[in-house]
Amino acid sequence: MKTTKVNLPVERPITPEEEAFIEEQFQGLLNDYAHTRKGDKADLIKRVFEFAKKANGNLRRLSGEPQICHELAVARIVSHDIGMGSTSICAALMHDIVANTDTTFEEIDDTFGERIGNLIRGLNRISGNNFRFVTEETSDASHRGIKNPEEQAENFRNLLLTMCEDIRVILVKIADRLHNMRTLSALSPFKQKRIANETLYLYAPLAYRLGLFSIKSELEDLSLKYEHPEEYEELKQKLKDSEESRDRLFATFSAPIIGLLDGLGLKYTFKERMKSLYSIWNKMHTKHVPFEQVYDLFAARIVFTPQSEESEKTDCWRIYTAITSVYKLHPDRIRDWISHPKSNGYEALHVTVMGPDGNWIEIQIRSERMDEIAEHGLAVHWKYKRGKQVNEADNDLDKWVKSIKNILDDPNPNALDFLDTIKLNVLSTEIYVFTPAGDLKELPKGATALDFAFDLHTHIGLCAEAARINHELVPLSTELESGQQVEIITSPKETCQLGWAAFVTTSKARSAVRSYLNKHFPEEMALALKKQKDLQRTSTTQKLLGMLHLKKKKKEKPVNDVFRPEQVSTTLELAGIDTRGSLNTISRVIFDCSTANITDIQFTCKEGLFTGHITLDTANSKVISQICNELKKLHEVQKVSKR
Repeated sequence: MKTTKVNLPVERPITPEEEAFIEEQFQGLLNDYAHTRKGDKADLIKRVFEFAKKANGNLRRLSGEPQICHELAVARIVSHDIGMGSTSICAALMHDIVANTDTTFEEIDDTFGERIGNLIRGLNRISGNNFRFVTEETSDASHRGIKNPEEQAENFRNLLLTMCEDIRVILVKIADRLHNMRTLSALSPFKQKRIANETLYLYAPLAYRLGLFSIKSELEDLSLKYEHPEEYEELKQKLKDSEESRDRLFATFSAPIIGLLDGLGLKYTFKERMKSLYSIWNKMHTKHVPFEQVYDLFAARIVFTPQSEESEKTDCWRIYTAITSVYKLHPDRIRDWISHPKSNGYEALHVTVMGPDGNWIEIQIRSERMDEIAEHGLAVHWKYKRGKQVNEADNDLDKWVKSIKNILDDPNPNALDFLDTIKLNVLSTEIYVFTPAGDLKELPKGATALDFAFDLHTHIGLCAEAARINHELVPLSTELESGQQVEIITSPKETCQLGWAAFVTTSKARSAVRSYLNKHFPEEMALALKKQKDLQRTSTTQKLLGMLHLKKKKKEKPVNDVFRPEQVSTTLELAGIDTRGSLNTISRVIFDCSTANITDIQFTCKEGLFTGHITLDTANSKVISQICNELKKLHEVQKVSKR
């Protein structure tokens, strides 16, 4: 296997003070391991440490510290911050040993076994890959900062393949990146910015997806420190200056809640949680507001010991009831992650209330178990599930890994398209929407109604015609937002068409659409893939109805025609699915069931849907109700109402 050799400074003997520090850190590692596991593999960890220490010898990093100090630091993050076991700790202690020394994989296999050796192989496979650059730009504006997209795509493919084979590889790699970010000051400004950009682009989102929230926040803050150093220091000072006023506000806010919680008889902690520097900076830039207008600088967190394992959820809602009896609730900002945990295992009940200063304050309610999972992520989640039934969070974790495998299964991926898919399906945050039956579905941010249809079932996706979001008819290309209820309107026949390739985002939807189009439209698909961003559906009906405006001039009623029945003018507003011949079908229904005269008609078609109105003159107003009832029976018509 090819290894990546690192250029290290000239060797320098390790001093007695450094020896003492190394021994202190190793004892700390053993203590971390003893507190998180049974501790029955401590002897193995000692053997690995002595082996790694001897192999590294007097090697030093660019920062000047002994190389073994880096391995120890990564191992402590793996053990203490992520809570992983002896195999991962051993791999962390030797993760750079093949790249930096003459040690071979065969030697590691013979000495410590293939389990540890294979994990180090996985780390070596993705070592040295650069995933994003800040000084190079391509001609494609959506991929600025990516140097050689084909090479980048191959790097990501290696990373994902390794991650699917053994998820521990990426967990150890994240720990490695965290320590590298903590010691980044030893590198040149150019390398600092490149590594910080790569961290923000890849490792922080991966840490989030794996439930490592504390690590994710630290990676983001450190990336901000090196990408925007002046803004970082300015924000840090402003937070320090406002600390006293925030503490006073929290004391006032928490006092009545503490009184009620004491009455519940629960053991708990109630503390202020500061928003991270990166979160504040990001909000200022996305919302275009100054620091003084970021009002949610902190949230409150309640962590409690449940009275019993069975009462955990009930206790969360008891605390919720106590809080809302004191403060006004924001009804649209309740997040129930205890009934439906996130895909990374996160569980909590979030509630937002009006604080004493008139601003909204979020409170996170967690049990001790939920808090440990929230802080340490995937590994702790698996620790708690041992010997228990697989729950919804486990299924979602498996589903996420399966989605990665679907991306890798694409036989002919375009490099830029592949990078987009990675960003949308692997690195993005998620949204949560509901089916009409109330089932919760998780999709990547940016997903459309059509992605939702394919998530339900491939057949539903291929037969989709339109969607209803919160009971409102919308095109399949509509981007979804968290909390929406989504219903898919289907046809008895498959309706998949070339334009769909332009707005499906999930790997499952993209794979299904392309498979269908390659089979039914092979020639058109070759051209469509090159221009899919510019494709727009133009149906025969759209040509027929698009901005159609036919108007008939009313004849003046003769003065002596006093016995002719009075004509009643009624306008019907319609909305529905744009299919071929729909205007003819609607007109035929009107003519077949009445003698009404069409005096005005106007329709607009866009993205597979039509909206418009028809004005009718009739002597009998009851006929209008009959027409409406008949129009509602048409598959194409989804909405009919009188103006």
